[in-house]
Amino acid sequence: MSVMGIDIGTTTISVIMMDDETGKLLDSLTIPHKSFLKGYPAYSKVQDPQVIWKLTEQAAAELISRNGVPKCIGMTGQMHGFLYVDQKGEAVSPLYTWQDGSGNEFLPDGRTSVEILQSAAGSAASGYGLITHYYLQKKGLVPENARKMVTISDYIAMKLCGGCDPFIAGDMAASWGCFDLELGDFCRQELEEQELDLSVLPEILSGHPVVGVTSGVFPKNIPVIASLGDNQASVIGSVKDLSNTVLINIGTGSQVSFGTERYVDAHGSIELRPCTGRHFLMVGSGLCGGRAYAMLEKFYREVSGTEDSKEMYRRMEQQAREFMDAYGKEAAWKIRTVFSGTRSNPGERGSISSISVENFYPGAMTLGMLQGILGELKEMYGEMCSITGTKAANLVGSGNGLRRNALMRELAGDIFRMPVKIPVCTEEAAYGAALQALVSAGFEDSLEEAQRKIQYES
Repeated sequence: MSVMGIDIGTTTISVIMMDDETGKLLDSLTIPHKSFLKGYPAYSKVQDPQVIWKLTEQAAAELISRNGVPKCIGMTGQMHGFLYVDQKGEAVSPLYTWQDGSGNEFLPDGRTSVEILQSAAGSAASGYGLITHYYLQKKGLVPENARKMVTISDYIAMKLCGGCDPFIAGDMAASWGCFDLELGDFCRQELEEQELDLSVLPEILSGHPVVGVTSGVFPKNIPVIASLGDNQASVIGSVKDLSNTVLINIGTGSQVSFGTERYVDAHGSIELRPCTGRHFLMVGSGLCGGRAYAMLEKFYREVSGTEDSKEMYRRMEQQAREFMDAYGKEAAWKIRTVFSGTRSNPGERGSISSISVENFYPGAMTLGMLQGILGELKEMYGEMCSITGTKAANLVGSGNGLRRNALMRELAGDIFRMPVKIPVCTEEAAYGAALQALVSAGFEDSLEEAQRKIQYES
């Protein structure tokens, strides 16, 4: 039989069907949801949750019609963001995404929401749910009929089951910020001292249990699990040994993740996140990441006047290889790819240096951009090793940035000094949600057992 995994991403919805015995990918469907809303302030990045729900419902129904009814459904999706729902569980606001910049906007006292909550409760950045909620509350923008906050993927899970009571697992709750990982709860006293309305917080679940069964237009009584964060789901769907593997993911943004079985004092650019019952994840995020390479491709197309993006990417890789073969990797431009700032310093910007008459070539710029993206991740991985005193023995890569660029994969192996393993399933987060669903619904004894199904490209 099969199991379904659903991933509600920032730009796409991905649904997969996986064979529950072998782990083989049976079918998948990824569609853009194009749900960003216009007419909001430039700093506000919001989406239409109803558009996302309808497209998810259609995509899941399509895979069921092609493959039959799954044993269970796993959920995952974009972290940090939220929407408000009313008493009936219906959306009464847009989805405020992780890209929302309201947390960096000044409030009447001259401070930002990030500054206020970070000093009071720690772990705060613009785009984190509680920071956005604080800003909206101070500005009088919380809808009058808002009863609870919920992540977009748990909203979809709730809709699949026909429920009205929002919930959230610990990993998603932590992504909203101001969360005490050791206690497994929000820093409620500190937040109340800042007069933040906590009545809208949903119930925090233990683990990722079954939260209901499908109803409505779907085949009835399919167990649905509480959503994992997309970072945790990608790791679970890509890595067989969480404590001995470093995972790099390069897509629109970029992330490096490394598991630990003990609570550690993460600091600087490293964030500690809950993952499974046994593991935490140390995570470093590059806000620009793969988008930096896409920006460069667009730049080249504007200069050349061509519209063929696929051909431009091919030429970029070819020119970078030719430069590397002729002059070596060290001769490339030195590019710091923090063009969107960092979590700890939103105002920081990228830089380009080491340009000379000898290396003034497009290939040097392209190679430098690739090395800059990977170098930012390697730098954060080094911080993780310093925090734990351990190093990984395995390197796994995921995300389209790595999958579609053979040179980037080669450079990753060189920079991290380990060969890169690439999972066969291209939708790693949806795959990880499916694996977790098997465990939560009682079809596998442990997550470690389920992860043995992961297959890598040869």
